[in-house]
Amino acid sequence: MQSNQVAVHVPFDEIERLQAPAHDAAAPEICVARGDGIGPEIIDAVLDVLDCGGAQLNIDFVEMGSEAVRQGFHAGISPLAWRVLKERKVLLKAPTNGLPVHTSGSPNATIRKSLGLFASVRPCVAYYPYVATRHPNMRVTVVRENEEDLYAGIEHRHTRDMTQCLRLISRSGSERVIRHAFEFARLNHRRQVTCLTKDTAMRLTDGLFRQVFEEVARDYPHIEHRHLLVDTGMARFVSDPDDFDVIVVPNVYGDILADVAAGMSGSLALSAVANMGYYGAMFEAAHGCALDIAGRNVANPSGLLMASLMMLNYLGQPEAAQRIQHAWLRTLEDGVHTADITPEHPRARCVGTREFGREIAARLGSRARFLRPGSVTLPRLAGPRPLREAAAEPSPRHLVGVDVFLQWQGSRPDLLARRLRALSPSEMTLTMISNRGLAVWPQGMHQTVYTDHWSCRFIATGGQLSNAQVAALLALIAGVNLDFIKVENLYDFGEERGYTSGPGQ
Repeated sequence: MQSNQVAVHVPFDEIERLQAPAHDAAAPEICVARGDGIGPEIIDAVLDVLDCGGAQLNIDFVEMGSEAVRQGFHAGISPLAWRVLKERKVLLKAPTNGLPVHTSGSPNATIRKSLGLFASVRPCVAYYPYVATRHPNMRVTVVRENEEDLYAGIEHRHTRDMTQCLRLISRSGSERVIRHAFEFARLNHRRQVTCLTKDTAMRLTDGLFRQVFEEVARDYPHIEHRHLLVDTGMARFVSDPDDFDVIVVPNVYGDILADVAAGMSGSLALSAVANMGYYGAMFEAAHGCALDIAGRNVANPSGLLMASLMMLNYLGQPEAAQRIQHAWLRTLEDGVHTADITPEHPRARCVGTREFGREIAARLGSRARFLRPGSVTLPRLAGPRPLREAAAEPSPRHLVGVDVFLQWQGSRPDLLARRLRALSPSEMTLTMISNRGLAVWPQGMHQTVYTDHWSCRFIATGGQLSNAQVAALLALIAGVNLDFIKVENLYDFGEERGYTSGPGQ
């Protein structure tokens, strides 16, 4: 084996590959997307390191990103790419450019939902002192729900003044990602799983996520679990990340928290993501395509390389993953960095994207001297497992009322209430008018600032309503030239109310 001090200028095809066995025709088949911006540069560097490090892969390149958008393909993914993805089920993806406004979803979001990649697993590890950080012992994994929440991308403009984004949280989606977090903790010998929500404000959606968390935790009695409000929990995390181990969160909170955690550990450029499902996985860097530095040979390929190592572990090639990780850590220990993380030290040496890859390849076979490598075992669950509560007989659903949303330019909710009460049918009663979630009738304050978007709640006088009765109410409202823009049915599920109440209700 050659010394780990092979000169930087040595090309990849001349680097000794004693550690790399011959490629096997039965090697796992994966897809690779070269991406946009810095994507092609970092994917080339990563693939060369994987090849030198002995990874056994049969690769199909697929087209997705801005070029596919220009060709008119939905979500920036070509039909051929879809066919290959469905067959191979494992994707190593460089960053892709965003889509135009009014387009629902991005390539990432579309792939996650289409292939059922419900869990985003983001290890955030400090590499102190070779990468600067205030938290040298940080070793946290954020498990983020990947398909629901506000990132379902269901948005509408209702009036001149008001837009909405629907927040969707399901029991089944929550159970999938939460169980995945506990399985991750079990397989990687983690001591604790923390759940972050804001169930004091969003009692139905976040309340459901927390409820399912408590239910799933019962199946893992040897793993400590706790729930924290997301605001106080993130404040505690920023001040003391060592108090956290595995964190499971709904989609939007997780997106924010994972980037904060990556920055705290040293750099977003080092952060990798594994998007996991029952039947496939997508591995990518956490950062974007960085169009401003594209083509300049300065991008850091480390995040995508770390993602590829998680992929190798997932594919059953831990030896190759460990070999490459040791070489990468040894490169950092030897003071070789890309420009974004070069420390102020006389021995530090700044190199470009291609050169950084060559430096890693040159150290294959070396072991890290000070930094601790950490392989990640990713759960491969066979399929959904119903919860005890979810498997019980479902509660009967009864339509008990309706919220009718109006566009109305007035500023006197009492006048609007007078018009609505005059036309209300006998089977239902107007009980509340709210504006931006605040009840403004029958009780309100003149200081309140109103928009042109009003929610008017009608409750059944006889206990239940029919859809036909709701339709008749809408016809009456339209008949007096009030402009309804949205309707939300209100349901009771057995003895449990399926909607939030206004103040005093």
